[in-house]
Amino acid sequence: MKKVIISIVFLVALFHSGLLAQKKEPQRKTEVTIVGEEFYINGEPTFKGRNYNGMKIQGLLPNSRMVQGIFDDLNDSTRNLWVYPDTKKWDAERNTNEFVKAMPEWKKHGLLAFTVNLQGGSPYGYSNKQPWYNSAIDSNGVLRKEYMMRLRKILNKADDLGMVCILGIFYFGQDERVKDEESVKKAVRQTINWLHRANYKNVIIEINNECSPNGYQHDILKPKGVHQLIEMVKGMKDESGHHYLVTTSYVGKNRPTPQVIAASDFLLVHGNGISNQDTLVAYYNEFKKLKGEKKMPIVNNEDDHFNFDKPQNNMLTSFQNYVSWGYFDFRKKDEPFETGFQSMPASWKIDTDRKKGFFGLLKTITGGL
Repeated sequence: MKKVIISIVFLVALFHSGLLAQKKEPQRKTEVTIVGEEFYINGEPTFKGRNYNGMKIQGLLPNSRMVQGIFDDLNDSTRNLWVYPDTKKWDAERNTNEFVKAMPEWKKHGLLAFTVNLQGGSPYGYSNKQPWYNSAIDSNGVLRKEYMMRLRKILNKADDLGMVCILGIFYFGQDERVKDEESVKKAVRQTINWLHRANYKNVIIEINNECSPNGYQHDILKPKGVHQLIEMVKGMKDESGHHYLVTTSYVGKNRPTPQVIAASDFLLVHGNGISNQDTLVAYYNEFKKLKGEKKMPIVNNEDDHFNFDKPQNNMLTSFQNYVSWGYFDFRKKDEPFETGFQSMPASWKIDTDRKKGFFGLLKTITGGL
């Protein structure tokens, strides 16, 4: 009898420790879907009924490139590059906590989505070399717990606010830290399974930022192979049949292959390097022609052109052509600490003229939220 009692006590202890029971995730509040060329949140088109100066805003997904939300540097020799000016130390938890604290103000101005990447982005905006080591994915394709705990904070807050995360998985310059193609596939599977287990419905997937034949080491992350990962994600459904909306993005003159267009749920474009408005319109028209009769949204989730006080700019031109637009702000040399959302350490507040210009115009166009 004594042994039975001890066994029961031991089992109860195991149960409460979580070794025998998975913690039940809370009911999620936010679900993003696509109907035709419109984004829907919780069964309603975004900005329902909204028009501005003849532009249809309903169904668009205004966004900002916030890829460093879970940033860290595992290279001790470069970690000191990102110290905060007040503490003279880098702090990954502070970075994510300040990100989360700033999110409600972004939402009030009409920002519905943001991009976070498991391998971040260049802390300088653009970089030929990346000696820092910023990756939520280890060399074997296994997710790092501390990164994913930070991501959980962001996704939980986004879910509460009714916001969408465009979650990137790979970034060129960091992808080579994953040793081989099988490990790349493993990282994708682990990411999607992690999202399904947590029951997030407010996430859409960007397999890799700017897939390019020269930017990535692994063939499956290059233009001719990446459709395999898109198809993998679409095939990973939960018990209700839900799969994560998924695509990849392109750089420069690269355009999606027929296989990527066929597999994708939406198309991602980048407006960097395009300051002429006629050129930007022609660029969008190329993608519209490529997708043909397939009804799906086009989203620009990276554009480093501003001019928010001018009568015409890349954001307005994008909306006029029914393309969602993404703000890409980084700190240039000799600019103050507060400048830029991609530069580390980041200030996630709306605290510079450039940020105020973007969020101010966005609020005017969308009516705010």
